[in-house]
Amino acid sequence: MMYSEDKKDKDIDSSANDGFAVFYKSMPNKLEGTIRLFDRGEFYSAYGDDANYVANTVFKTQKVLKQLSSKKLKQPLPFLSLNRISAQTFLREALTTRQLKIEIWESEGGKKAQSYTLIKTASPGNLQPVEDLLFASSDILTAPISMAIKLSVKEGLLHVGSAYCDASCRELGLSEFVDNDLFSNVESLIIQLGVKECLLPSNDKGNDHDLTKLKTLVERCGIVVTEVKPSDFNMKDIEQDLDRLLKSGAVKQSSEFDMKIAMSSASVLINYLGLMGDAANFSQFTLKNHDLSHYMKLDASALRALSLFPSPGDVGGSKNMSLFGLLNHCKTAQGQRLLAQWLKQPLMTLHDIHSRQNLVEWFTIETELRGIMREQIMNKMPDLHRLSKRFQRGVANLEDVVRTYQACLNIPKLLQDIKAAEEGVEDDAIRLLIEETYVKPLQDLAGSLNMLIEMVESTIDLDELANHNYIIKPDFDDDLKAYRIKLESIRDGLDEEHQAVGSDLGLELGKKLHMERHQTYGYCFRVTKAEAKSVANNKAYHELSTLKNGTYFRTSTLRDLGDEYKEVQTAYDKKQSSLVKEVVGIAATYCPVLESLDNVLAHLDVLMNFAFVADNSASPLVKPEVREKGTSDMLLTEARHPCLEVQDGVDFIANDVMLKRDESEFLIVTGPNMGGKSTYIRQIGIIALMAQIGCYVPCTKATVPIFDCILARVGAGDSQIKGISTFMAEMLETATILKSATKNSLIIVDELGRGTSTYDGFGLAWAISEYIAVELRSFCVFASHFHELTSLSNQQGHVKNLHVVAHVQHDQDEEDVSLLYKVEPGVSDKSFGINVAQMAGFPDSVIKLAKRKADELEDIEGSEEKRQKFSDEDINSGVGVVKEFMHTFATSAQHSDEYDALMTTYNNYKDRIESSRWAQYVIDSL
Repeated sequence: MMYSEDKKDKDIDSSANDGFAVFYKSMPNKLEGTIRLFDRGEFYSAYGDDANYVANTVFKTQKVLKQLSSKKLKQPLPFLSLNRISAQTFLREALTTRQLKIEIWESEGGKKAQSYTLIKTASPGNLQPVEDLLFASSDILTAPISMAIKLSVKEGLLHVGSAYCDASCRELGLSEFVDNDLFSNVESLIIQLGVKECLLPSNDKGNDHDLTKLKTLVERCGIVVTEVKPSDFNMKDIEQDLDRLLKSGAVKQSSEFDMKIAMSSASVLINYLGLMGDAANFSQFTLKNHDLSHYMKLDASALRALSLFPSPGDVGGSKNMSLFGLLNHCKTAQGQRLLAQWLKQPLMTLHDIHSRQNLVEWFTIETELRGIMREQIMNKMPDLHRLSKRFQRGVANLEDVVRTYQACLNIPKLLQDIKAAEEGVEDDAIRLLIEETYVKPLQDLAGSLNMLIEMVESTIDLDELANHNYIIKPDFDDDLKAYRIKLESIRDGLDEEHQAVGSDLGLELGKKLHMERHQTYGYCFRVTKAEAKSVANNKAYHELSTLKNGTYFRTSTLRDLGDEYKEVQTAYDKKQSSLVKEVVGIAATYCPVLESLDNVLAHLDVLMNFAFVADNSASPLVKPEVREKGTSDMLLTEARHPCLEVQDGVDFIANDVMLKRDESEFLIVTGPNMGGKSTYIRQIGIIALMAQIGCYVPCTKATVPIFDCILARVGAGDSQIKGISTFMAEMLETATILKSATKNSLIIVDELGRGTSTYDGFGLAWAISEYIAVELRSFCVFASHFHELTSLSNQQGHVKNLHVVAHVQHDQDEEDVSLLYKVEPGVSDKSFGINVAQMAGFPDSVIKLAKRKADELEDIEGSEEKRQKFSDEDINSGVGVVKEFMHTFATSAQHSDEYDALMTTYNNYKDRIESSRWAQYVIDSL
């Protein structure tokens, strides 16, 4: 990026500095996490802390900062300028990646004005005011979802009323439910919807503990929190607002109106987004009741553990490090958005899952059809959703109409290809599915769009598209045609005058005598300096100016023709503009049809994308057999982690998975560090999720039940800024699991209990494992270094032990460990942590000290373990024997060899020693 020139940095001269300084000091305090920019026309400016932030973020240096000095300021105010391209890039990153809020101020009286007005505010959940600025040259890949939440306690139960708004799709959603004190349902709702910003009642006094916990949860999910007055959560105007916003109206008669808490949340959300201030929103929104149970629940920990999406800080990393990056080979922006939505909303209905699977299977068979549609049709499809938004907001132009027209032209071809391939399908059920999903909708949409195609072909000059000109056909309107004929006639007159002057002066046209359209003089002639003498002192030619490139002049005839051309051109442009406005207005009436078409194309793009991924995978992906929840085991043959197996230099080792009811519901996985435990347990969760979105999975054979949720406790991360330690974060996530999981859930736990002492950690790990195994009976995979935990399988028959295999070769005092990454039944007796440290290149002195200390601890713990094997009766009965033995031995040793004395005494006490287990252990140790 290039920052602006010095002349831009000097936008505020000394006479205006004082006035601006006074205004800047008088500006209201901004909310935390807000950046203010000043729109200066050709560029933007930032001041103070905002300037420092932009300098560090955009330019990676403080050298671009200038200093504004004023008598009104105690010290100079740092500022900088951004050209519009750099500003667009910064705003897009600030709002979408860095989760900041933006204010844009505009001068009230030109560049040197001393007063500014706030013209636009935007936040991660409300991109509408700056959408055209942010996405002028790129498509919207994630929807900016805002949500408002209100809490209410009724009869001892915590009720949550939420409302969300996707302003890009013009959809309002409500959800009202009972939640636990950890707000696990709220967390699932946030994940399912992909919320960017959450409005909560302010808690200034801090006495509402539920609200404090809710705010902590929302922040932990990486969502921007905006606090509003509690009094704003009311239903005062909600009925009339919704009646104006909704397409159907009559909101009071809908069942959603009975959701009083959610409706009060909707009220504050409508006001915050300013929906009532834009008449383009009226009668455009739909109202939806979002039922949490329709989709698999995911918590934020599962989102991270399964690597569903790239982390916000992962810039420039491999796209295959996340499941979205791995699966995203979609050809359209709408397809990418839908894929992201499906990953957050895995299906819970078996019929819907099978429908997606069957379509993916059809596309894997119809490779030729898929290739043609992806490369020749989908690859050229614009983002119809974004185009519809431009039409609805009244900012569309003729180019948008043409892009819509070109998209519509592809629909008959798309429909023809699908119908041709459908005829070869033998299964009636699959044929009916294709018919209902694609053929009928596309037929209806193609019929509706035929009139749009005819309108464009009759009004727009398509021949001019090759020259990148978007104009109305001159023949479309009589006045426009007359203006066009007149312009051509004048143009002929200009050419004739050019030739006449050339003949008179004896100069070759185009080389020595040029006719140009000058910005100041209009149509005029230009001759080189060498030929300027031919014009001088000639009354027929009027000199205009002499510059480096020659002398400008004109004749009276040229002046009159130029003036006439300008007048007719103005009338022509005015007529063109009115006709363009009319054409764009007609095209805007097709927005509902275009949005329906957009949905069909997105669905088609994602499922073809799934088939493409399955066909082009280096290792096989198979169609999983998905069964109703609670009725099936989870059986995976040669399962793999889809993201890791595609990394460079990785030769992935596949492993089987058997989660069987009453046999192996709870798997405890032990083994060496870096041996593949975490990979094994995570791939189980990823495969389950892929199956429920309708995708093929990385196995050679797979049977998967429908899970109502995937809950994870994986990895350790501090949230110190929020006052949450590693161990506290671990306990919060685990508490969510224990309160949210059901028998139909999948739980993934990795290294629970590491954030505290060994004994406390093991105690918690045991208690939690036993609760899951005995009380919840969820399918659970638990990776741990607490080898003692494996004894849980002795108490519970459905708990099974697995271990990752390591080959150990002993060479004198050294151990050479080879990690085989194979998971097999049984228990691992070592973690090989010191060996892994040695492989990491630790100094030899550190390794030796670690081994010595480990041996000492093992001796201590071993002695403690052996002592615990004896009962009090064993110890008491053996103490007398040992005392007598030691007294006799000491006496004998005074008169004979020590060894002979020991052996003689032992033989005399042998029977008594062997009858006492404790005495035998003590004597043997001598």
